[in-house]
Amino acid sequence: MRFALGLLLAATIAITVTAQTRPRGRELQIPFPGTSGPLNAITDVPGIAVGHVTLIEGEGKLVPGKGPIRTGVTAILPRPRGNWDPVFAATFNQNGNGDMTGINWIKESGFLEGPILLTGTHSVGTVRDAAIQWQLKNGREFIFTYPIVAETFDFLNDANGEHVKATHAFQALDRAKPGPVEEGAVGGGTGMGCNGFKGGIGTSSRVLTAEQGGYTIGVLVQCNYGGDLRILGVPIRPEITDLGICTVLPPPQSRPWTAGIPPCSPAGGGAQDDGNAFEHEGRGSIIVIVATNAPLLPHQLERIARRVSLGLGRLGSYAGNSSGDLFLAFSTANAGAAKAEGTPSLTMLPNERIDPLFRATIEATEEAVVNAMLAAQTMTGADGIRVFGLPGDRVVQVLRKYNRMK
Repeated sequence: MRFALGLLLAATIAITVTAQTRPRGRELQIPFPGTSGPLNAITDVPGIAVGHVTLIEGEGKLVPGKGPIRTGVTAILPRPRGNWDPVFAATFNQNGNGDMTGINWIKESGFLEGPILLTGTHSVGTVRDAAIQWQLKNGREFIFTYPIVAETFDFLNDANGEHVKATHAFQALDRAKPGPVEEGAVGGGTGMGCNGFKGGIGTSSRVLTAEQGGYTIGVLVQCNYGGDLRILGVPIRPEITDLGICTVLPPPQSRPWTAGIPPCSPAGGGAQDDGNAFEHEGRGSIIVIVATNAPLLPHQLERIARRVSLGLGRLGSYAGNSSGDLFLAFSTANAGAAKAEGTPSLTMLPNERIDPLFRATIEATEEAVVNAMLAAQTMTGADGIRVFGLPGDRVVQVLRKYNRMK
């Protein structure tokens, strides 16, 4: 009975994702380079599905174990539901102050088995265990397995309260579907901040020309890192200085590291961002998942994963000491390569033809982060900490000021 009641309680705070209302970068006519797929999402790579569960409840000062709750789970299925064929994969850590479970076997074997899940830092264990049971329930057979669960620290959440339950991971996996991907403060990205503004889940894609093979690269990010935001080389953050992270509650706060966060403006705006706010953002991180249908082998996918760093560098990321900047790349090509019988025949894109994929990864990473920030609405979380959504109209004004848009 206690377990059943726990599931019922958890279900009451699981928010069903609704249609995205804030415009994406291309809808604002930001001239990102490259040609995107029809959805401009990781799901432009055939067979990939994404699902979210978003948990939002309570407000005010943090009460450990009770809230406020600002967290969730995002699930990615590398192959269509019910297809358990592993995919070639590789990982790269730009800065390792973070966790992505299961990657030792990816590095050793070159294969990713099963789904990928994203959540908050202290929910990794719960989500990992749930992923095992979900796969068993859905027909995957294995002697043992190493689920892939990655995290960033949701500082707007009662992070120690362990509000993500197994049922939420199940729901995110069950909701995973192809098609448009909801972005912003949803799923695993609910309680995150990015570059001094509200962060979360974002995605983008690139399609190569027919001469380059016509392959698709899709990127999905959970962005929560600190940086001096730039878009297309333009300094955005120094131009929007009135929306700095702030708190609506008087001191003292419940967590010592929040003591220096300034009060919000009485008029409803944020703190003045004087360039010294980075100390409150250093605990952030970013997870980047790169998918492609190009026939790449694991060593080539590691090269793809490394290029994510260049996309983040364009945005102003400095990969701080306390940041977990963890990347995973996989290819849906070479179906059946993991079969235990016979000698699989593999296809591989020559290294001399991989440069367009490098560039596509960099471009899609930059745009995915911007999409995450544009989609995320202003949120007030634990201890009254308020993080403002990146205002698209003001971004456009700055880009026009620097002659990057007409």
